[in-house]
Amino acid sequence: MQENQLQDLTLAELWELFPIVLTAHNPLWSVWAEEEIRWLSTALSEYSPIINHIGSTAIPDIQAKPIVDILVEISPDIEWQSLKDILGHNGYICMSESETRISFNKGYTPAGYADRVFHVHVHRTGDNDEILFRDYLIANPESAKEYETLKLSLLPEYRNNRDGYTEDKTEFVKKIVGLAKAN
Repeated sequence: MQENQLQDLTLAELWELFPIVLTAHNPLWSVWAEEEIRWLSTALSEYSPIINHIGSTAIPDIQAKPIVDILVEISPDIEWQSLKDILGHNGYICMSESETRISFNKGYTPAGYADRVFHVHVHRTGDNDEILFRDYLIANPESAKEYETLKLSLLPEYRNNRDGYTEDKTEFVKKIVGLAKAN
């Protein structure tokens, strides 16, 4: 099976091949994020992106899926196709697309996860609550541990259901973003 054949798998087959796994914080995640951010900054330089390491791998001392999330903010007048072409020619698979957001994954192979896995979330400039969430959890370790506990509690039910796992974290995420905006 070739990597592009992953797109032919059903959602259930993908979730089976790529289950949710939480691991202890790995300091290499920040290194890998910085390396990928440098590459993205160069590859997308004509779009003047604002790029940040987000998600649980950016938060020290909590367990996370070993997937490095990166937020790329770009101007609203940039069309998605050119980004899809650049990232697609460099190993990224476009996973979802809307008027205001597009998502890419890299590191998914027919045999399962690669050593380094990335999710790149491209949003319009200013659509960046993920940064507020990250920064609040870094500044408030007790909230970060609460988030870790929630994720661990959801794992048995949602190991092979990424959408359910994400949905059941939404209320907590909204609460933290609200607290971050209130500060």
